Amino acid sequence: MGVTEEVAETDHTAVRVALWRALHVRADPPPHVLEDEIGLRLAGPEDGWRERSDMDVDATRRTRASIVARTRYVEDLVVERGVDQYVVLGAGLDTFAQRRGPELAAERGLRVFEVDRPGPQAWKRQRLERLGFGVPEWLRLVPVDFEGDWWGRLAEAGFDPGRPAVVASTGVTMYLTREANAATFRLVAGLATGSTLVTTFLRPPEDVEPDQRPQLEAAMRGAGAAGTPFLSFFKPAEILALARESGFREARHVPAEELDQRYFRGRTDGVRPSRGEELMLAGTWRSHPEGPCRRQVTAAPDSSR
Repeated sequence: MGVTEEVAETDHTAVRVALWRALHVRADPPPHVLEDEIGLRLAGPEDGWRERSDMDVDATRRTRASIVARTRYVEDLVVERGVDQYVVLGAGLDTFAQRRGPELAAERGLRVFEVDRPGPQAWKRQRLERLGFGVPEWLRLVPVDFEGDWWGRLAEAGFDPGRPAVVASTGVTMYLTREANAATFRLVAGLATGSTLVTTFLRPPEDVEPDQRPQLEAAMRGAGAAGTPFLSFFKPAEILALARESGFREARHVPAEELDQRYFRGRTDGVRPSRGEELMLAGTWRSHPEGPCRRQVTAAPDSSR
C-alpha cells in the first residue's frame, strides 16, 4: 500500500506505550521521571483503560519504568546537545513536540521531524487537530514507507543532513532485520559532525532478568500474532559492533543500571527499569560525550516533562 493510500488508523503498540507513560503518573508515587498525560489524551482510550490486562500495575511496574526512562533520557539528550534538528523514527504517540517543543522552537529554532507510517500518522494528526494542539510550522510530520526511500522524504520535509541532529529510534530495532538496522545506522552515521543516534534494543530472552522473561515472551507472542514479529535481538557488544561497522566514530551502551541511578535513585517501591530493553548512544562526535545529565540526578517533578 502506498504512502498516500494507507487508511488512517491508530497503532495499538503506540497506544499501549502512551498509556504506560500515563500510568507512571497515575499509579507511581512522585517524583515522576516523566509527566506525560498528553499521550493519554491523544490515545483517547475508553473508560476503564486501567483495567486492561496490559495495564496491570504490578506486572508492568518495570516495563513502564523502562518506557519513561528511555523517553526522559532521549529528551534530556535533545536539550543538552543544543541541536536544532530532532528526528523521531517510528514516532507513534510521542509528545515531546507538545510538551517541550514550543519552548525550544522559540529559543533555538528547533525543528522536530516525526517519521512514521502514513496511517498511524494521519490518525495522530487528526487527534492533534481535534484536541487543539495543531501542527505548528516547526513540527514536520513525515509519512513514509520504511521499506522505501524514507530518507529522501525526510529531506523533502526540510531536514538538513549538513547540520547536527539528534535521531531517536525507540522501540523500533526489534521489528527490523539486522541488515535493515545497519542501513539506518549507516544513514545517521553519515550526518554532520556532532550528530547523535540514540536507539533502544531488545536483549535476547535468556539475557533478561528471570522475573522479566515472561513479560518479554508475552510481548513476542503478541507481536507475532499481530503480524509484526520481533526480528532482531542484540547483546550490548553486538549492537555496539554493528554501530561501529556502520560508520559511527563512537558508540556507548547505556545499561538499565545507569538509568536506574540517574532517574530512580533512592526509590524503594520497585519502580526501576529492566535490562530487557536498553539504550545505545552513537555519534559522529569528535570526542566521546557521556550522554545527557553528566551529573547524577534524580527524577525532577517538572510537569513539562
